[in-house]
This record gives sequence, structure tokens and C-alpha cells, in this order.
Amino acid sequence: MGNRLSKIYTRTGDKGSTGLGDGSRVDKDSLRVEAYGTTDELNSVIGMILSEAQVTDPLRHWLFEIQHDLFDLGAELCVPGHSVLTDAFVARLEQHIDAMNSELPYLKEFILPGGNRAATTCHLARTVCRRAERRVLTLSKQEPINDWGLKYLNRLSDFLFVAARVLARAEGGTEVMWNRTRFQS
Repeated sequence: MGNRLSKIYTRTGDKGSTGLGDGSRVDKDSLRVEAYGTTDELNSVIGMILSEAQVTDPLRHWLFEIQHDLFDLGAELCVPGHSVLTDAFVARLEQHIDAMNSELPYLKEFILPGGNRAATTCHLARTVCRRAERRVLTLSKQEPINDWGLKYLNRLSDFLFVAARVLARAEGGTEVMWNRTRFQS
């Protein structure tokens, strides 16, 4: 493969437009750019999770896999009509969720984002994932997209919730539970 990014700046976007993967140009604040931009942001936050020492295999491997999936989703969103994600991507996430969840105690209360930095960053990724899902949903109401991308993001937010629970308990840590009676006397 040749040099794909031989020149980083092109000046073609200086007036607020950007090129899609099919060569067409759109405004940088278009629904499509917002959808793949938020997906890219999510990928960056997952990179932050991976920088934490508490993240060990198999979670480390799964998160790295997810980064590649999100890059594929970004490509789908950047190239109208392009499809990569399938039901197998969603099924894989479900298997990972089930594996992690089988080791956790049942929830009796809501969980607050906290614990350690790895868990908190995972909760941040979950909220960015939900935003990406909303952006892709909005785009899907205006333009055709691969439905598996939306399903993948929905399942990924579940994965990130369970992963945050696992990370909060790493190295003897605990989850931060919501206390509904904290101000009652």
C-alpha cells in the first residue's frame, strides 16, 4: 500500500466543508460528519481506557477489537452506501458482555460514574457512545445507513457499562453506588 496521507493539510476545508469518502463535499456540521466525528471521539476515549494499567486481557483485547470496529463504522458513515458491520459484530459484543457480567454481582442500586480512573473513563466512553448513537439515529432519519451500525452502538454502550463495573472492581476496588437517602434525616 502506498502513502495514504502524504500531505496532512490540504486547505480544502478552510471554508467549512469537508470531503466524504466517495469524493463528495459536505458542510463540516452536517449530520453525517457529526455522526462519524462522534464515533471518532468515542474511539479516542476507548484509547484512553486502554492506557490504564487495570485493563488486562481479555478486556484489553476486546477494547482493541472495538477500536477497529469503530473505525469500520466511521468508514461506513464517511462513505454513503458503504457497509461493513453485520449481525456478527453485535453478537460478538453480546458474548463479551455475557462473559464479563457472569463474574459480577447482581445490581441492587444505580451506579455512579466513579471508582478508579479506568472505570470513570469507561463511563465517559459509555456516555460518548450514547451520543454517537443519537447522532447516527438522527442521520438515519435523513439518509440511508447500515442499520447494524446503530445496533452496534446500542450494544456497545451496554458493553461499556459492564466493563466499567469490571474495572471499578479491579485491584480490590469497589463500585460507587447511588444513595437515594443521602439527604434524609
